[in-house]
Amino acid sequence: MQVSQAITRKSASNLALAFVLLPREKRAGMAALYAFCREVDDVADEETAPVETRRAQLAAWREDIRAACDGGQPRFAVNQELAPVIAQYHLPFALFDELIRGVEMDLDIQRYETFAELELYCHRVASVVGLLSIEIFGYRDPGCRAYAVQLGQALQLTNILRDVRTDAERGRIYLPLAELTRFGVRPEEILRLEYSPRFHDLAAGVAQRARGFYQQARASLPAVDRKSMATAELMGSVYWRLLCELEKKNFNVFGPSLTRLSKGQKLRLILRTWYRQWTGAALPNYGAP
Repeated sequence: MQVSQAITRKSASNLALAFVLLPREKRAGMAALYAFCREVDDVADEETAPVETRRAQLAAWREDIRAACDGGQPRFAVNQELAPVIAQYHLPFALFDELIRGVEMDLDIQRYETFAELELYCHRVASVVGLLSIEIFGYRDPGCRAYAVQLGQALQLTNILRDVRTDAERGRIYLPLAELTRFGVRPEEILRLEYSPRFHDLAAGVAQRARGFYQQARASLPAVDRKSMATAELMGSVYWRLLCELEKKNFNVFGPSLTRLSKGQKLRLILRTWYRQWTGAALPNYGAP
């Protein structure tokens, strides 16, 4: 797992942070899954390469992960490390294919008209990762699948709000155009990184939608699986806190640096989630009305 672990460490991702709560074997499995997600996402985002080159590279990743899922011999190092994880936890090719379809959307789509269109993207690039992850975490109640889908939507909407500036600098706007029209925000304003009261109201509406998904996830997690989902709950807690930080800034996301949690904030969330895991506390650290 050396390649996967190196990619995971280098990313310093909030998602990778949550792996600390897992036993060693599952932590290694999640590092391999995360590395796959990171690699295909990086292919799609490599804007120095022509779109058709990236499309061909993603097609190669699709066929290579298909080989891993079929018990064959994948060529890519990350997939070689992921192959035994796929076999152990019975991870289906259909979900990996759906994830790649999600990152492929970034090759062709720079605007989303409605929340329905955006939620398809969020499902593919985030909820699908949740569906793969819970197979590694282990669960007893099939209701965990709905939980993974809802939490994935919440996390991705939070990401989209945080990354408005970064995406705009690439010419991308993920906030639905119908919502821009509703609040009187022109796409050109976002591309020029212009903050306004109208943008605040637009972002607050998206944040409220994210809150709804956090609350649905909070309500749908089966009690029998609360301990096994501790890592997912930590992910939810970190991104919920990030959403709260964005709200404190009045959603002015056009500054030179991304909104981040401090190391102290992250450590407190890890300790709080660990305490809840081992004491059997019923309520998670996110999604309060």
